[in-house]
Amino acid sequence: MLLTSLLVIVLCIYLLAIVTDEFFIVSLEQISEHLKLPKDVAGASLMAMGSSAPELAIALLALFKGGGEHSELGIGTIVGSAVFNILIITGVSAIARPAHITWNVIVRDMMMYVMSIALLLLSFADGTISLLEAITFVGFYGAYIVILINWKTEVIEEKEAVMVSAEISPASPTTILQKLNHLVGKALGLFMGNPETSYIRAFLVSIGFVALISWFLVEYALELATALNIPPVIIALTVLAGGTSIPDMIGSIVVARKGHGDMAIANAIGSNIFDILIGLGVPWVLAIALAGGDTLHVGTGSIWTSAMILLSTVLLLFVFLTTGRKLDKREGWVLVFCYVGYITWVWMGTA
Repeated sequence: MLLTSLLVIVLCIYLLAIVTDEFFIVSLEQISEHLKLPKDVAGASLMAMGSSAPELAIALLALFKGGGEHSELGIGTIVGSAVFNILIITGVSAIARPAHITWNVIVRDMMMYVMSIALLLLSFADGTISLLEAITFVGFYGAYIVILINWKTEVIEEKEAVMVSAEISPASPTTILQKLNHLVGKALGLFMGNPETSYIRAFLVSIGFVALISWFLVEYALELATALNIPPVIIALTVLAGGTSIPDMIGSIVVARKGHGDMAIANAIGSNIFDILIGLGVPWVLAIALAGGDTLHVGTGSIWTSAMILLSTVLLLFVFLTTGRKLDKREGWVLVFCYVGYITWVWMGTA
């Protein structure tokens, strides 16, 4: 049971990466171009939805499974993914190549991110989410989009940062893995078509695949937790969170090596804003609306500390970025070791 659960989880994470990177995100790129969306808006809305689709799907499925009994699995995946993005993606990107910062854009996104975490902590305080709180999450994200539209500054080409997923295959470590990716992509393409030409079909079918694969992830994450005799939230904060974020990490390394480390940082922060405000807000709004009530009970006790740690990591990153307006290798290693410490703390059971 233990080995089977692990193998299924690894397979699901791999398939999610292929579906989102080669079909879902590519189809969203075509849709954003067809709609002639500004690059900032496309990056923060459609592209962010593409890179965060697995986390959103897991949050939705976990919330509705068992009448909300396993809501911590979805919340834990999103909070754990946010910690991974800030510590690992920004840290590894800085190690690959020191990042010089476009200050106005980073400050804008960091301020919105801190407010998102503060909203999350306030909502967690009583263990219940009201409909007003859930709508506030979604409303905050709408306000963020409006800010992006009206922001007058030299804008980072965030679209390029997100679209780098298309370059992941050349950076793969072995020829065998490249061939495997190609074969799996071809097989999935029989169902989805060409995402650059049949982008509506690819968009709709890939949503179905993401939902199906995420369902298996939720089921086998619960089985793995049972086999290890640990709370499911531990698996969510570590295995699911890290696994669903690995494609973003590889893409960020590619971007950083090209001298665009600030794009990798901006993409990590933007992805986290989407995860918290939409990845949690939308499932909560739907759950409360469908239940016909005013509030939703969510088990947050074991995630509260992780959310506080997330806030601390953002403040640490902000301190690093204010020293010389760049993130160098030494600071990158500090962030990576902080994540190692976090994972150790979680698996020791103190979460």
